[in-house]
Amino acid sequence: MRDIHKKKMLCVLLCITMSIGLMAGCSSEIMSFGQNSDFSKDKISTEVVKGNSHFAFDLFKQLNKEDRDKNIFISPLSISAALTMTYQGAETTTKEAMAEALGYRGIDDKVLNESYRNLLRYFEQLDKKVELNIGNSLWIRKGEKIKEDFLSTNEEVFDASVTFLDFTKEDAADNINQWISEATNKKIEKMVESPISADIVMYLINAIYFKGDWAEQFDKQYTFPTQFHTGDGSTNEVMMMSRKGEIEYGQGDGFKVVRLPYGSGNVSMYCVLPEEDTEINDFIADFNEKRWNTIKDSISEEDDVILQLPRFKMEYGIKNLNESLSALGMGDAFTGAADFSGIRAGIFINRVLHKAVIEVNEEGSEAAAATVVEMNESAVFEPLTFIADHPFVFVITDDETGTILFMGKLIK
Repeated sequence: MRDIHKKKMLCVLLCITMSIGLMAGCSSEIMSFGQNSDFSKDKISTEVVKGNSHFAFDLFKQLNKEDRDKNIFISPLSISAALTMTYQGAETTTKEAMAEALGYRGIDDKVLNESYRNLLRYFEQLDKKVELNIGNSLWIRKGEKIKEDFLSTNEEVFDASVTFLDFTKEDAADNINQWISEATNKKIEKMVESPISADIVMYLINAIYFKGDWAEQFDKQYTFPTQFHTGDGSTNEVMMMSRKGEIEYGQGDGFKVVRLPYGSGNVSMYCVLPEEDTEINDFIADFNEKRWNTIKDSISEEDDVILQLPRFKMEYGIKNLNESLSALGMGDAFTGAADFSGIRAGIFINRVLHKAVIEVNEEGSEAAAATVVEMNESAVFEPLTFIADHPFVFVITDDETGTILFMGKLIK
């Protein structure tokens, strides 16, 4: 029996990332969709779209280096959005490093923000047959003086809700987690731990929920149990969905690909299957925007294609992205040397946390992701005090010459 089942499941790691996480990277689909009164396609910069795609591939490959023997599922769009909200307050070298990592080098702030504003509104009316909800929020420690320009930009561009919250209260973390739960249709319910540390100033959060039925569903009567060959050479039993007929199919040097549309066809899952003699991690190591475009360009409608795809659920995270993002060049943002003076002085990114879940079955796919950017103070600021309530030394000097006249110690 050919080892094709192994490759079919492994392809899902790529196809889901492309279909849900990289919707911001499919510039041709974005640019061709109609517009409503709140959406202007002319204001979605192709450079911003390319930057998001570049970041998506770089981050996915970096995470794969860390988790070579694990399933991976992320929403690059969620991560980009949360970090782009944070980027609004970055300055000097911190801003330059974030721009490099996020793919925004050379892009004017006004162009970037106009693009995101219109991109988010585009997603609101993406496809009446597909549910795609994107929410953003800022949770700020009560009493903090955050710069108004930073807050207003996030409210206007990202439709972010802003809440000043007493982080010392027992239910503070519960309030934040409740927002995440509601925004992800209860798929992700806990990202922030309680109690909240005293040096945390702010959480910047993006949440995405997606639910789409296949344009052409799989018939459950053709789903059958079979062996799936894992990356380590072992086998697992899976339920393999199956259908035959007209399918958008492509192939090229070292790969096969199918496009499976959802709803009206504006959103799709692309499943990319490496050749059987190609190890999946090696394939991912060479996966980039150019390769992705080559894969998409190979697709055409073909008759009598046999398609088999595993039915599965996957959960990835809560994943700390600090190491991966540092490897992409924005390590400065995670240190006390970070410059987020556009938010307030003396803060840095303590952690970037991401979690994503997905279920794929005969009807379609349901997925959710959340990204939390946790901002800490560089130091906990306390008033200066001198309370001589324990033994101390005292010195009497001639300050003109520096001569010590007397020294003493008081212990009782």
